[in-house]
Amino acid sequence: MIIKTAALETVCGVTSRLPENPYPEVAFAGKSNVGKSSLINTLMNRKSLARTSAQPGKTQTINFYNINDALYLVDLPGYGYAKVPQSEKEKWGRMIERYLHTSSRLKAVFLLIDIRHAPGANDKTMYEWICSNGYEPIILATKLDKIKRSQIQKQQKVLREGLGLHPGTKLIPFSSQTGQGREEVWELIEKVGFA
Repeated sequence: MIIKTAALETVCGVTSRLPENPYPEVAFAGKSNVGKSSLINTLMNRKSLARTSAQPGKTQTINFYNINDALYLVDLPGYGYAKVPQSEKEKWGRMIERYLHTSSRLKAVFLLIDIRHAPGANDKTMYEWICSNGYEPIILATKLDKIKRSQIQKQQKVLREGLGLHPGTKLIPFSSQTGQGREEVWELIEKVGFA
């Protein structure tokens, strides 16, 4: 997709009403330090529209990025960050759940997992939770540039088995550094978003 315009249009906190957007939405979920903001910036061809931070847990809101007045990329709060109080985590959980349940425009959910590590309990929970909300998440295996080429197949298998992925679930290795996987992700977004 050729990005003509990309803008952060709506930011929703815990008490905000979710917007009734006119265009299809695709959402991105993932652990706090999995590189979600970097991935979204790479997709949008922007350096720093989605705020990246060395400090995990920065995204505590649901952020809606308007692309070309045709589509929204939706950045969900990162999960699993230890330094956040439990009460805060539960609020984010409810916020994500409300979004998954009530958005009439949501077409697909991408779940980001760090390709270097086996999925943690939080990742498995999130995968099952997205499935139970009626979506078949597309797995984006981030930080691809941090492993050797020879490890890619093995690590993909670790992710598939660790998450207990349903047969046929898409898994795309992705690097925000090199842009590898970007075209593939856009192809999928265009397929699901405008079907």
